[in-house]
Order: sequence, then structure tokens, then C-alpha cells
Amino acid sequence: MIEPLALNVLKLKRRSSAHSALAHSSADLIARARAGEHDAFRVIFNRFAKPIASFINDLVNNRDLAEELTQETFVRAYKNLGQIRDDTKLSTWLFGIGKNVAREALRSQVRATGDENIEAAAPVTSNATSPSEALMGKELQSAIRKALRSLDDDQRLVFILKVFRQCRYDEISEITGFSIAKVKTDLHRARAELRKLVRPFLEHTQ
Repeated sequence: MIEPLALNVLKLKRRSSAHSALAHSSADLIARARAGEHDAFRVIFNRFAKPIASFINDLVNNRDLAEELTQETFVRAYKNLGQIRDDTKLSTWLFGIGKNVAREALRSQVRATGDENIEAAAPVTSNATSPSEALMGKELQSAIRKALRSLDDDQRLVFILKVFRQCRYDEISEITGFSIAKVKTDLHRARAELRKLVRPFLEHTQ
């Protein structure tokens, strides 16, 4: 669903003779995209669209909205290719744009609704083999989502990047603009708060 929408927005046409650019480095792809090669940006999109969409969904907790915001992320990336520094990791740069897009969307929702505790309903998947296990899986994920929403914005962002996206501390620092010391402090506090908030649910279900 994401690819046709983004390619339409970016007006990148399909080409049967596209380069096998998956073998090229991110630096090479950026250079080619800056030079106007649409196929190069197509490869960037194909390589990073899913992780960016997953990351944004972790932040906004709404798959439909996450797809829409993923389009916006890549539109902004396409328009700002000239601003990326040569020493910047492409994935880090894209996650940074996605973070900004998601936060802007959440702030807009708060302004529109006046609700500072927006919790969108995201589809929950489960590998449980029985109805009771499926229900428990949904309830646990709901408890985790609610606990995540209770964290302050910085702690939630750091937790998602480190735990869900498996980013290194230096990558998180680059994406967020936080010092590594702050990243580690926020992560520690987020983990402690989540353990405290989810523990009653786990004890209740035992």
C-alpha cells in the first residue's frame, strides 16, 4: 500500500530497466538521487519504507496514519536531499525526519481534540493458539501501549528506538538530538516506568 502512494506523490515512474541499485551503498544512492536519478531514490524508498513505517506506527499507534506519515517522511526526504551531510547515516537521517513528522501529527491531534492522552487503536496480531491466549495477548499489548503513552515524549522516543528498532546509542543521539547521557537516562527511566506500569497486569493474570 505504501509504495504506489509514495511513488505517485513523488512522481517517480517505474522503469523496467532500473539499476540493480540494491548493491550500491547509501552514499552512492544519495549522490545519484541528488543528481536527479529517480531510480536511486526508488531504491532508498524500497530499502527504508518498511522500517520507517514501523517506527512511526510505534510512535502514533495507528497503522493507517503511520502509512500516511511515511509518505510525508519520504516526500520531505526527497525535497531535502541536498541538506544531508556526507557524514550522516542515511537511515539515521530518515528516522529523524520520521520522528519530526510523527510528533507534528500528534501535536496536531492534540490541538484538534484537546486530548493530551490520545491513544489510537492499532490492530493487534497474536500467534496465540487458543481464544484465551489470544485475548491475553491483546490485553497485554493494550497494557503495554497504554504504558508507553504514559511516558513523556523523550522517554517514549528513546525506548522505541532502542528496544523496538535496536538502534545504537550514537544513532539515537543523532536522530533525537539528545546527548548520549540523556539517552541512557531516559532509557533507564522508561524501562523502570514500564515495568512498574505493566507489573499489575502481569500479576493479575497469573
